[in-house]
Amino acid sequence: MHSVLVLDFGSQYTQLIARRVREIGIYSEILPFNTPLEKIREHNPGAIILSGGPGSVYGESAPHPDKGIFGLGLPILGICYGLQVIATHFGGEVAVSPKQEFGRAKIMVDRNGGAGASMLFKDIPDSDVWMSHGDKVTRMPDGFAVTASSGNSELCAIEAAGSKAALKVYGLQFHPEVQHSLYGKQLLSNFLIDIAGLRPDWSPKSFIDHQIEEIRKTAGKNTVICGISGGVDSTVAAVLVHRAIGKQLHCVFVDNGLLRKNEAEKVMRVLEPLGLSITLADAGDIFLKRLKNVASPEKKRKIIGRTFIHIFEEHIHEEKFLVQGTLYPDVIESVSVKGPSETIKSHHNVGGLPKRMKLKLIEPLRELFKDEVRAVGRELGISEDILMRHPFPGPGLAVRVLGSINRERLDILRNADEIYLEELKARNLYQHVWQAFSVLLPVQSVGVMGDKRTYENVLALRAVESSDGMTADWAHLPHEFLSHVSNRIINEVRGINRVAYDISSKPPATIEWE
Repeated sequence: MHSVLVLDFGSQYTQLIARRVREIGIYSEILPFNTPLEKIREHNPGAIILSGGPGSVYGESAPHPDKGIFGLGLPILGICYGLQVIATHFGGEVAVSPKQEFGRAKIMVDRNGGAGASMLFKDIPDSDVWMSHGDKVTRMPDGFAVTASSGNSELCAIEAAGSKAALKVYGLQFHPEVQHSLYGKQLLSNFLIDIAGLRPDWSPKSFIDHQIEEIRKTAGKNTVICGISGGVDSTVAAVLVHRAIGKQLHCVFVDNGLLRKNEAEKVMRVLEPLGLSITLADAGDIFLKRLKNVASPEKKRKIIGRTFIHIFEEHIHEEKFLVQGTLYPDVIESVSVKGPSETIKSHHNVGGLPKRMKLKLIEPLRELFKDEVRAVGRELGISEDILMRHPFPGPGLAVRVLGSINRERLDILRNADEIYLEELKARNLYQHVWQAFSVLLPVQSVGVMGDKRTYENVLALRAVESSDGMTADWAHLPHEFLSHVSNRIINEVRGINRVAYDISSKPPATIEWE
């Protein structure tokens, strides 16, 4: 089975490229941009994709791939920074663009240029795409033709043509992997199937089979402990590991005092039919003590990450491995994984982990996105009630009570959030948004209640539409619904006198506030 290799130059969207490739049904792997040619050959790829990245190709320490990849005879597609790598390698020029281009832009497909009818743009009209760049190609390399342009990037898409057409080298300034590029998936399919000739034979079942083999190889005869929360990620991870090693797995559900209202009881009830061995650890007092007077979100995440590990270690008998439901959005926002990506924020189960742990990690979902995890969960037979739960952050309400936290502020948020989610479900809106939650702000405002002046807390409501969590638009919930929810919260939750609705998209904002 031929795979697609994605060489990572540090883009926040690198795993999104690999995920789109897998959606088409073709197996993909990510390797660092500087992977030696010999190792690339070992993978026997059918095509190579060069990711975007935060650098500039003309910089002194600019990342560049092994030049030998262009002599392998494989189809190569460069995206954003990858396009600029291709342009400079073949003698073109890249410079700072007088006008940066971030967000939506419209491309015009050139069907009469030097490349003629480009196979890459087969069945793709002029359309909206997603841009994110400050540099652009200013001089095209010899032997290449323009296949698309935008208002800011005249050389928005180029490809080897004429005597160089056999190279099958293509470059795009925009990001086809982002859902806002309307025909992005079609373009990738054209590249992978029509140009590279690859067969779409990868599926969630093949992923499960591969992971079961890897988990068994890693765990051996050792017992394994799993942190389970009742959320989609940790549940799918636990069931997958249980499928691989059975009774060797012992799950621990930690009530860290940062959960939603009555969450511990609900989770234990929901998980019971899965046949997992689960221990409930009541550790709320420990977490709240360690988080006292801590306002920095990064410090919160690191404290929570370390405390989780300490709690797990207290439940260790002979286990040597810890299973976590870490997903790729957690990883790419926390650390530079396979390329020089920017750290957005530390996630408690990635950047928040202590440097020295008694347990080694097993993270079978580490390179998947939420919708892929749900597809794997369905293949494993997990119920829709669990799979379609909205994402809930590992640090819990600690990152939804902004600033310092205490029991009183946590309870205020719990009560308000329960009303919000209850109303979303009652109006059949819950499954129409990707994630919805409340945030208690470290701000108080003046209000009038019962003819008396109040000075109480401000609550923000958040709801987004997304498919993967890497990009998201705010959900356009009905005004009447928001008004009803606001009235209920202000009337029923003591300590709140003002409710706001967050209309920020990702990027530039993140989905969670901290």
